[in-house]
Amino acid sequence: MIQTNSVLDVKGLACPMPIVKTKKMMNSLEPGQVLEVQATDKGSTADLKAWAESTGHQFIGTVEKGDVLKHYLRKATGEEKEEKKHSAVITNEELQQKMDENQNIVVLDVRESAEYAFNHIPNAKSLPLGELESRIGELNKDAEIYVVCRTGSRSDLVAQKLTEAGFNTVFNVFPGMIQWTGKTNGLVE
Repeated sequence: MIQTNSVLDVKGLACPMPIVKTKKMMNSLEPGQVLEVQATDKGSTADLKAWAESTGHQFIGTVEKGDVLKHYLRKATGEEKEEKKHSAVITNEELQQKMDENQNIVVLDVRESAEYAFNHIPNAKSLPLGELESRIGELNKDAEIYVVCRTGSRSDLVAQKLTEAGFNTVFNVFPGMIQWTGKTNGLVE
């Protein structure tokens, strides 16, 4: 099941109303929160994707359930512009090479569960940033951990926190899923 912070029902409404109502709802969300928009207008997929891209929000994807389209959007956080501070950084290509060479590494995906559900690196462990403190005990301090998010910003923060907590080998994967070209699993393949 895809976890969201809010659900917006715009079933039965035609353009431009799904976008108008989505914009209003996004204004009430905190940065990084995920909105599910339930629509029946077939044009809403292209409309919401274009609107999200033009406003800086992330269009995660769409799931079709009968006549209902469930669109998932993540409110912009400005993370693309944040400065990276964790010193151990690895590129997407270097991570792909490490994965090909060594099956014992841990790829830790710290995006929201909805982002992970739609598209993630095979065998990556989902641990959303907001759950890190309560679930940090699930991780082995001696493992090689490669932290990935959408742009390298959330993963930078998590890499810093893991290192501060005594984890020995932690890398921030940059630029992250926004430019990942390797294999993926999820709803969008």
